[in-house]
Amino acid sequence: MRRVPGLFGAALALIFLWTPGLRAQESFVVEDIRLEGLQRISAGTVFNYLPIEVGDRVDQSRTGDAIRALFRTGFFKDVRIARDGRTLVISVEERPSIAQIDFSGNEAVDTEELRDSLKQVGFAEGRAFDRSVFEQVEQELRRTYFSMGKYAVQIDGTVTPLERNRVAVRFDIAEGQDATIEQINFVGNATFDDEELLDEFQLTKSKWYLFFSTADRYSRQKLSADLERLRSFYLDRGFIKFNIDSTQVSITPDKKDVYITVNITEGERYTIEDIKLAGELIVPKEELFELIRLSRGSVFSRKAITETTQKLTERLGEDGYAFANVNAVPEIDDENNTVALTFFVDPGKRVYVRRINFSGNTRTRDEVLRREMRQIEGGWISTSAIERSKVRLERLGFFEEVNVETPAVPGTTDQVDVNFNVVERPSGAFIAGVGFAQTQGVILNASITQENFLGTGNRVGIDFNNSDVNRQFGGSFFNPYLTDDGVSLGLSARYEETDAKEANISDYTLDEARGGATFGVPVTEFDTINVGVEFKHSEFNPGSGASEEVRDFVVQNGDKFDDLVLTSSFSRDSRNSRLLPDQGTLHRFFGEATTPQSDLEYYKVGYNQQTFFPLTKNFTLMLEGEIAFGDGYGDTDKLPLFENFFTGGVRSVRGFEDNTLGPRDSQGDPIGGNLKVVGNAAVILPVPFAINLKSFRMTAFFDIGNVYDTAQRIDLSELRSSTGLGVVWLSPFGAVTISGAVPLKKESGDDTQPIQFTFGTTF
Repeated sequence: MRRVPGLFGAALALIFLWTPGLRAQESFVVEDIRLEGLQRISAGTVFNYLPIEVGDRVDQSRTGDAIRALFRTGFFKDVRIARDGRTLVISVEERPSIAQIDFSGNEAVDTEELRDSLKQVGFAEGRAFDRSVFEQVEQELRRTYFSMGKYAVQIDGTVTPLERNRVAVRFDIAEGQDATIEQINFVGNATFDDEELLDEFQLTKSKWYLFFSTADRYSRQKLSADLERLRSFYLDRGFIKFNIDSTQVSITPDKKDVYITVNITEGERYTIEDIKLAGELIVPKEELFELIRLSRGSVFSRKAITETTQKLTERLGEDGYAFANVNAVPEIDDENNTVALTFFVDPGKRVYVRRINFSGNTRTRDEVLRREMRQIEGGWISTSAIERSKVRLERLGFFEEVNVETPAVPGTTDQVDVNFNVVERPSGAFIAGVGFAQTQGVILNASITQENFLGTGNRVGIDFNNSDVNRQFGGSFFNPYLTDDGVSLGLSARYEETDAKEANISDYTLDEARGGATFGVPVTEFDTINVGVEFKHSEFNPGSGASEEVRDFVVQNGDKFDDLVLTSSFSRDSRNSRLLPDQGTLHRFFGEATTPQSDLEYYKVGYNQQTFFPLTKNFTLMLEGEIAFGDGYGDTDKLPLFENFFTGGVRSVRGFEDNTLGPRDSQGDPIGGNLKVVGNAAVILPVPFAINLKSFRMTAFFDIGNVYDTAQRIDLSELRSSTGLGVVWLSPFGAVTISGAVPLKKESGDDTQPIQFTFGTTF
């Protein structure tokens, strides 16, 4: 007779295996318990589940309870209980254990992910094997693939018996092709057409140009996310009563195409009738009202309400109310389709900072981190000050990660600690290598730099560079905190030999030796004034094929110059990074001039800026611009040739060869100009393949610019422009810059270069 598993089997065992002699006897006291048939399961495990102990009085009812308890463990496929005198004999037949689970053919889903899905139904290595669960296991695997849009998946599971009552389980998987979305339909949309709604979806209908994309591959998770985006789309446009009634996903018999239908009810559009503030208003009401992103008569928007509550909470946090709670409560008038909003403010207790702690800074001294703090120990907590402190630590460039937590002090209700944890990056390096730049050719370089010298935050560097264009070596020192107030000091000395002809400029060479000092004085949190002085000795030598302009310069000014140069600048910098920022703004005014009685008397002034505007969650607009002007004074009638401005190339107007735009000399070589105008607009694009965004950037750009000689007519129609794609990678060996550009405005004789790149450490 076939045995029936589970509790029904246990009942049969109770009926047929309790011997007639035992049934006829009275209950008895158990003096011993003997276990038979155990292989892998320990006796202790059985006794742990067995509801009978030595000394218990047992009868048929107690024995039935024991059989059911052991069956419920899932360890046994047969359990028998008999009596031998006053000894209770328990005979079991163990289920085989799962020795190993293997998968083959799974390319789209990682093996560990498949194992985790099986664990959810209790099927894992080391567990007891239950044939009745096996079909459920295969179905769970199919569900995993179905959620990814792989409806054509085929799964074949085999069980192989092994020695010692074990089994090996293997799943052979034929994943098949992804089901593609043939159509997405909306039913019930009257205000917005299908195309407008589809713009909110990541999923899209199958198109020929999506060959390398997965946007047309059905996924349950993606559809759920898209439906939530659809809900937000309507709620942000006043449709408070919007509802997704149902969603149907149908698949063709060949399991290749998916049709999605979304049934919605739009409801009416609601506007804001009134806005109120209620609760304990610690901050003046007028100030809080300025933070509200809605106004009377505007369309109801869930996004604007969320942003308002966040702004109000942040404002309270600036005054120490770190745990403030702001709730927006709507009063809906369905008759007039209006909403009256009340923001209830509960500031909670004012919270103070007990200590600021740092961890992870094994090389960097605590004082280097502490001097960047804008949050004060012992003062009330300020969420904006803590965030600014975090940004300042990130801008140092010493850390790969900066994380902050504000745990409550045990035993208090109004104190917290501020804990910063940092992950340091190597701050010192010896680099010797080879690079290449299209304007400089092969570059040999070596440098010893210590961005965080002995953990003090000071920067020390010695470098050497040799290329077709220039050969230079020098050293530098920078102390960002010469004083406790943040006055900085920079010292530098450098010798450089430049062959201008190799840089696409007129035929001359320039040898320079210079040394100087610069002081930086912080005016506000974001504003800095820099002043400096530099002594410079220059030797200017026309080449054998030098133009008339180059030779005239030597005739008028000589070929050796000793100049004392004064420099100054004012900058306002709110960017979140020195290297690859994506937030904030930089404004910088700069100027330099030689002192009277220098061999060359000239000056330069200019302004540059960089601003970031978030467009969407994944796209950011970056605008950059620079304008600069220079001229001579005193005995120098114009800006010296080797101080001219140049444009064109990967760092200004891409798509044109470096330094080739603007005026040319009598031999047709670029000679530069004393007025420079450059503008760049770029959209920072999402980076595919999950590349680290802190060291990699891809942009679509538009460049425009040129240089002019103000002694001649300035014609803005001569501005050159280009567009294309650019990539920057901060590799361990130096910055790698690649751009592909198409000139939009060019003139006959312009030197174009559609692909431009540099790599290695360049100066």
